Order: sequence, then structure tokens, then C-alpha cells
Amino acid sequence: PPAVEPAFLEIRQGQDRSVTMSCRVLRAYPIRVLTYEWRLGNKLLRTGQFDSQEYTEYPVKSLSNENYGVYNCSIINEAGAGRCSFLVTGKAYAPEFYYDTYNPVWQNRHRVYSYSLQWTQMNPDAVDRIVAYRLGIRQAGQQRWWEQEIKINGNIQKGELITYNLTELIKPEAYEVRLTPLTKFGEGDSTIRVIKYSAPVNPHLREFHCGFEDGNICLFTQDDTDNFDWTKQSTATRNTKYTPNTGPNADHSGSKEGFYMYIETSRPRLEGEKARLLSPVFSIAPKNPYGPTNTAYCFSFFYHMYGQHIGVLNVYLRLKGQTTIENPLWSSSGNKGQRWNEAHVNIYPITSFQLIFEGIRGPGIEGDIAIDDVSIAEGECAKQDLTTKNSVDGAVGILVHIWLFPVIVLISILSPRR
Repeated sequence: PPAVEPAFLEIRQGQDRSVTMSCRVLRAYPIRVLTYEWRLGNKLLRTGQFDSQEYTEYPVKSLSNENYGVYNCSIINEAGAGRCSFLVTGKAYAPEFYYDTYNPVWQNRHRVYSYSLQWTQMNPDAVDRIVAYRLGIRQAGQQRWWEQEIKINGNIQKGELITYNLTELIKPEAYEVRLTPLTKFGEGDSTIRVIKYSAPVNPHLREFHCGFEDGNICLFTQDDTDNFDWTKQSTATRNTKYTPNTGPNADHSGSKEGFYMYIETSRPRLEGEKARLLSPVFSIAPKNPYGPTNTAYCFSFFYHMYGQHIGVLNVYLRLKGQTTIENPLWSSSGNKGQRWNEAHVNIYPITSFQLIFEGIRGPGIEGDIAIDDVSIAEGECAKQDLTTKNSVDGAVGILVHIWLFPVIVLISILSPRR
């Protein structure tokens, strides 16, 4: 019987693309009486006889749902048949979990933790665009999977690291996580991993950046002791009855679809009411006792304060310890125009800490305040950022005001009366 190759080959290809399958004769005798037939499942596609060539091909010019399946090419002589099989599928390859995430565990509350799940996509261009991932998660030892979809915007690049934060995990339980890519063909290959709780350094300061784009707003939380809450917003999704002449017309990057956090100052809000937004708890690594006493971090964010009734935006540094202390870090008030401004502040925490954004409602409804793109980077801010981009009544201004106050008092005492 003829010996042929390949005995089996899987071909992954997207819809509307072409594919050509080739079945080659390695050896057969007598070759002149060889015949072949191509089938898709039980459907006969083509038959023929070999002349002098050593292979036969079957092309599909434009793949559709009807063209996917198992193709068999049988090459036959008097002694029997050899068969090449081709599985043509539009299934996406499995994602590949990234296990080297720096400090993936975050802890925001006493009994729960969050986990930064990261992965890359194997051969993302092999098939149709991945539109979403189906995420399944179950507690170790349990039978039931909880599932949700993670939407993907745009094309995934080869080697691109994708991040999704798992929240509300019960400490110290371990979980199985299953990830399945979805295309218009349907489900792709799944991959599974186990995540385990470990004591966090919370979160990874060297790369912390939050544009408030994900569903859990980077683990920021609302303060339970304030009067009202901050709201996640984008220009494309805001209420058509929004108050004009106040608030951003896009996020900091200029995108109408991009998100930011803001305080809505329409009724029933009253002058002086506060909304406080708390960052995750950041832990700092233990320091060398013979090295520097503490580490500097550059804290930066963009803020938008447009409207004739703008109140006050305060930022506090909350240090954790036997007693919780909130230190005023930065402050700005009044109308700054229809634009995003940037603030940079050096912080020198000696223990775990949180950052608190406090928006205070002004005297009227045209007083919406927004923030976006909050970042913390190891090392001090560049001097030009501190001197040129901080508001005059911001962090630098606070220090200047505190220093000038006793000088002004002293001058007023020493000045001769008229």
C-alpha cells in the first residue's frame, strides 16, 4: 500500500482566508495505477489519478463555517490505501499564563484579597480576532465554575501582556482559574492554572498606574464616612441631562470613551459636602538598617476643575500604624478652566499608606471635579515637574504658605504704626 505524509496535520485559519492541503506519496508500487480521493467528513470532494506527480492538493479559497472539519485524502493502489488527514479549524490557540508578575497579590480588606492575573496569547494572528476571554474561577476542591467574559478591544499583539484583576477572593483559599479565548468561530483552547494567597507587598509601587479603565477601578474604594461618592465616568456614557459648563469633555488622553473619576455636584448635593476616594493600601519593603531611612516616591495625577462653582480638591497621605494619621499632601480650589492639569508631589512614607482624594462641593451645581491617570513611581519627581506643573495652591504652595505665615506675623509686629 502507498506510504503518504502527513498522516495528520492541524491547520488553524480564520474565516474568509484561504488554505491549501497537500498529501504526498513517499513510496508506492506500481505508481502508475495510483488514484486519490478527497473527502470532508463523508462528503466526496474530488477524485483523480496520478500521472507523474508525487502529491495531490486540495485548495479552499475562502473558509466559512461549512469548510471547517476533518479532510481525508486517500491514495490507493491495488495493494491498499494510504491516508492523509487534515483538521481545519478556526479555534484560537490557548493563552499562556504569565507566572512572573511582580507581587500579584493585593489586599484591600481583612478577609479578602485580589490577584493580578496576567497572560499572553499564543499566535493571536493565526485565526480571527479574539473578541473576548471567558474567565472561569472556582475555589480549590469545589465543583462549580463561576464564569464571566472579559471584553477585548482591538487586536492582540504577539507577546502583549494582558492583565485582569481578580477581586473578592477569600483569604487564604487557593483558586483554579480557566481562561478560554473567543472568536467569531467560537471557543478556542482553554488553559488552567492555580493561584494561591501569599502575604502581599501591596501593590507593586514600581509600576502602579491607574487610568480607571478596568471594572474595579484599580482597587480604589469609597470612604464610608463621607457624604457622597465619586463616580466612574466617560464622555461617551454620561447622562444626556448632565450639567453644562462644568466637568471634562474627554478623559486626560482626549478620548471620549476613556474613563475618569469625578464628583457630581448637582442636587441634592449641598455646599461643603465631601466625597472621599481611597487608594489601595501600599506597603513599602523593609529597608536596610544601614541604608537610607526611607524611600522617596513621585506621586502624580491629572485633575480637572472647570465651572463657576468649583469647590476644593484635597489629597491626603494616610499612614498606617497604631494610630491612623492623615497628612495634607496637596490642595487646589476654584475654577481652572476647561482643561486637565497635572500635579506632582514627592512622598516619603515610613510605613504602609493610602492616598485619599477628597472632593468638596462648592456653592452651586457647576462644580464637578475630576481626576485621572494616578501614578506612583519610585524616586523623587523631576524638579521641573514640581516647580512648573503643580498648582500654585498645591503641595508646593502649602509648604510656602506655612513658611510665610510667621514671617508675615513678625513683619506686622515690627512695622511702625501710622
